[in-house]
Amino acid sequence: MAVRPAWKGYIKLSLVTCAVELYHATTSAEKVTFHILNRATGNTVRRQYVDPGTGKPVDEDDEVKGYEVSHDKYILIEEEEIEAVQIESSHTLNLDGFVEKSEIDPIYLDTPYYLAPADKVSQEAFAVIREALAAKKMAALASIVLYRRERPVIIEPFEKGMLLTTLRFSRQVREADDILGDIGKADPDDEMMELAARIVDRRKMKFDPSHFDDKYEDALLDLVKAKRRGKKPAAARPEESKPSNVVSLFDALKKSLASDGGKKSGSNPSKPKPATSRSDTATRKTAASKPRRGKSA
Repeated sequence: MAVRPAWKGYIKLSLVTCAVELYHATTSAEKVTFHILNRATGNTVRRQYVDPGTGKPVDEDDEVKGYEVSHDKYILIEEEEIEAVQIESSHTLNLDGFVEKSEIDPIYLDTPYYLAPADKVSQEAFAVIREALAAKKMAALASIVLYRRERPVIIEPFEKGMLLTTLRFSRQVREADDILGDIGKADPDDEMMELAARIVDRRKMKFDPSHFDDKYEDALLDLVKAKRRGKKPAAARPEESKPSNVVSLFDALKKSLASDGGKKSGSNPSKPKPATSRSDTATRKTAASKPRRGKSA
């Protein structure tokens, strides 16, 4: 099944413009999800909007968006009127400026998307923009209207295409001092710092996302498969999270280092997640999602 673009438009560097398409770089297709059923009948249930005054469901044709201007006073806004609102970033990624990616605090990075030329005619201009960014080792700042919201974005070269990442607004990011400001100043002992550093060094490894494993989702699948076979699910046992009885931080560091004695630098404590079997895939499909309304604001 072909992947559908999340957005279509143009990318513009001064007078150089080409058509592009934006695609989700991540997916949640493999996530274990569930339907909501009527326990008595086994039927899936539907959500409905209900008028609190009449107590009756509202027909879809009678639903309309409203903006509250005062208590219980609304201006009605039709879908066509919202669709008619267009600004430059609705259809064009205008590269406003350029920064080094390292200048952007990771807390501002939000959602990644792949950016690709829309057709063969656009490939040359697209490549010129991508290679210019690569040559200068810079990333471009722009804005895009996505899902009826304008969002600041950063665009950088990525393999044969580009990577567009939406950015959070400063108002969406909490001040670190509001949370971390009350943490007292510590002055760790040099010997303890050396022990901790040795533990870090001994556990150093290569970043490999294929080793990531969602153990909670695996446990959910085990639950579904057990119930499917008519068996009682195994009792869940949360991993021990309480501190050990070691009261000395120095002793805890020494014991940690000793327990890591057989581990080699560069090894990964997690094994690669095995390929999904057909039975697992079928289980994922039968455990389906909560029904969605299908309308966005």
